[in-house]
Amino acid sequence: MDCKIEDIEGTFNGEIVENLGNNEYVIKLNDREQNLKILNMDARGIEFVLDQKYHKVKYLESGTSKMNLVVDGVPMTLNLHANLDEIVYKNVGGGGPAGTELALKSQIPGKVISIAFQEGASVKKGEAVCVLESMKMQVTVKAHKDGNIKSIKIKEGGTVAKNDVIAEIE
Repeated sequence: MDCKIEDIEGTFNGEIVENLGNNEYVIKLNDREQNLKILNMDARGIEFVLDQKYHKVKYLESGTSKMNLVVDGVPMTLNLHANLDEIVYKNVGGGGPAGTELALKSQIPGKVISIAFQEGASVKKGEAVCVLESMKMQVTVKAHKDGNIKSIKIKEGGTVAKNDVIAEIE
């Protein structure tokens, strides 16, 4: 994960090594194992203890690949994943054999923020079909192939679950 803190850029790799239960974990940050206990987590932020030191993170705003935070009183911008659009595109059908999949599916659960096309419209591979919002992050769902939109299965303001069909493109 890339991060930017007050004009200082750096990269760290993190993973959960072991779930100890009761919101306690052993995590590895840059090849160093540390103990993590999550005290409170909600839509506004997270409070946790990392190696016996208390930390508080407040979420300010987030997008598809960037999140603005305040960590222990210090403003911070996290570049979450530079390739997130490509990953979502691949997981909604873009990675399969060309032209074989009719259904464009949601890779995440969320609320439908906008729909860019109507039934019968022509769409090109990679064009944004809709925007979903999940956990205050907006993700663009792109067409997995060229074609005509046979049907739209979602409505603005509605919700989708993971793997729900968003549209059929033929």
